[in-house]
Amino acid sequence: MADQMRAVAIKNNTGPATSLHITNIPKPIPSPTQALVRIKAFGLNRMDLLQREGRYPVPPQAPATLGVEFSGVVETLGEDSSEGSFKVGDSVFGLAYGGAYAEYIAVSTKMLMHKPDELSWEEAAGIPETWITATQALYLIGGFAAGKSVLWHAGASSVSIAGIQLARQEGAGAIYVTASSEEKIRFCVDELGATKGFNYKTQDWSQEVLKETGGKGLDIIVDFVGATHFQGNLTAAARDGRIVHLGAMGGTKLPEGTDIMPFIAKRLRFEGSSLRSRDEGYQGKLRDTLWEHAVPAIRDGRMKVFVEKVLPWERIVEAHELMESNATKGKIICTVG
Repeated sequence: MADQMRAVAIKNNTGPATSLHITNIPKPIPSPTQALVRIKAFGLNRMDLLQREGRYPVPPQAPATLGVEFSGVVETLGEDSSEGSFKVGDSVFGLAYGGAYAEYIAVSTKMLMHKPDELSWEEAAGIPETWITATQALYLIGGFAAGKSVLWHAGASSVSIAGIQLARQEGAGAIYVTASSEEKIRFCVDELGATKGFNYKTQDWSQEVLKETGGKGLDIIVDFVGATHFQGNLTAAARDGRIVHLGAMGGTKLPEGTDIMPFIAKRLRFEGSSLRSRDEGYQGKLRDTLWEHAVPAIRDGRMKVFVEKVLPWERIVEAHELMESNATKGKIICTVG
């Protein structure tokens, strides 16, 4: 039926990966400022796992369908959707509040970008959430400038993979990572250009950072882990350093005895943020920053979109289980068709 489409749904609204299945739902109707995009591929993100389990604060304007990043072809345009000079038939990629695990998505043209010919559908689908989050953390919150030192926790995660490359390309003084295995650390150093990495399972990474920096510490720390790394972040941060908090894979409750004196002694700034809850104007600003700082270097090969696995969306259960394994380095992408 013309008014129906296929999309990934969750049995009983929340559940394990095995609760995911493809069903028919109403095809979205774009508003005057939106485009209707026929999806070619979509990227998986950790928030998708949390949302599937009912543990993510979904913004009120988001549809029930999972997924925030995609690539595809413009099918129709709203009457007021002049942003970016898009036209029917354009190849695009973009960010949405939700709804990307589907055949079609209605999305603001403020969050669309023209897909470069140099990029495949799969590569383009792996850029929006990942690279915009890294851009936001580094520039808008972290206050990055050439010469500053940066630490990316979860170094082999998709956001950190993007962030390491951005920091390297923009002239960081030093780039450090933490990761759970020597394999992931070697990947960050040898493939991405990080200065050095620390295994948080076997090393006191914050003390190692101080040794590496001659006691100075780091200008910017980007953290997705939370409670288990909180004290170490305060130890490893330099005077007037910034800690950007984007996730809590290691918990949200701080242990008894946590010492917050470094906030005062070092004049530290700790700022949490999320991308999905931001309004379209803010997200559009980030899109433009991404287009300026990252897309040209991705197009000419100076930076790379690392895709770990491409699966047809009929294997969405396998895709979620793979992300849950924490064994990947780079994006998991599903193709639609």
